Amino acid sequence: MIRLSMLQFRIQAITAAVTLAAFAVLLAATGPHLASVYAADGLDSCHGSTCANLAIYFTGSLARGPYGVLFLLSTGIILLAPAVIGLFWGAPLIARELETGTAALAWNQSVTRTRWLAVKLAIGGLTAMAVTEALCLMQTWWAAPISQAVADGSGVGVAQSRFSQLNFASHGITPLGYAAFAFALGVTAGALIRRTIPAMAVTLALFAALQVAMPLWIRPNLAPPDHTVNPVTSLGNALASQTGPGGDTFTLYAITIPGQPGAWLLSSGPVNTAGQPVSTTPAACASVGSTGANQSASPAGAHTGPLVFLDCLASHGIREAITYQPASRYWRFQWTETAIYLALALALTGYCFRRLRRLS
Repeated sequence: MIRLSMLQFRIQAITAAVTLAAFAVLLAATGPHLASVYAADGLDSCHGSTCANLAIYFTGSLARGPYGVLFLLSTGIILLAPAVIGLFWGAPLIARELETGTAALAWNQSVTRTRWLAVKLAIGGLTAMAVTEALCLMQTWWAAPISQAVADGSGVGVAQSRFSQLNFASHGITPLGYAAFAFALGVTAGALIRRTIPAMAVTLALFAALQVAMPLWIRPNLAPPDHTVNPVTSLGNALASQTGPGGDTFTLYAITIPGQPGAWLLSSGPVNTAGQPVSTTPAACASVGSTGANQSASPAGAHTGPLVFLDCLASHGIREAITYQPASRYWRFQWTETAIYLALALALTGYCFRRLRRLS
């Protein structure tokens, strides 16, 4: 039974092997040069605050070259891999047998339906998880200089926090969970709908919906967030602007959190001395005029944007309330989200066994 299942799975296996080989060759051919660029920019020998400016320069230059495109391309492949697996590996597994009528032959041999499905799920599911995680590990190795630049303080171009939607879903162990869930979802849809194409469509719709819902509504609440209130003058990357007639209202939000490098910023906004949200510009500050991004550091370390407006807000007791998840919770979130997807995959697998016993 195992040998037969592997023979039936050979096309998928060959496709996966070719994809992994091409991915590995592409990253292996470009990875050493990327590391040499990182070293040539002085990042492997810098110390302290000087690393931040060098890291910003490094990642900014990558965004304008082929490495930025390659980073986004490789990330996209990892993100799409579970969906492709669910569509082309999971959905046809039972649906194709029912649609072509071969189920009557396959399920009336000496092998029971339960064993038939167990072998199919084991081979397909484990292969799906292995392929997806292999893609993830290869890209993690290749992008190590970019990840280190983020740790050094860059947030420019391809340098994004580990909590960003693209990075979190394509690094660590979450791709394992996504692949297992997508495969089980496809198998379940095929068992319910009994037609391959409709099952593929349902699989794609449900998987995409969960992938959108997870970072927007579920992941931020996997742990109670932390809160802080900082003076606006202490926010190294605060942005402020005046809106409305005569600049009578303003917006203010933070990009980074002082003392919390790599934290996941969930929300931020101005509050008054009583801690209440505020958006009305103080009369004394309205005459200052509209200002833009104020705190972007130049290579020399000097602030290039006007600080007058923020200083005026600070003098009137305006502060920035920030809600965030600390960077130290990254692996806690990785394990928790992966466990959620694996639990869903196991639940769907259990339903498939139950459903298969009832199919005629």
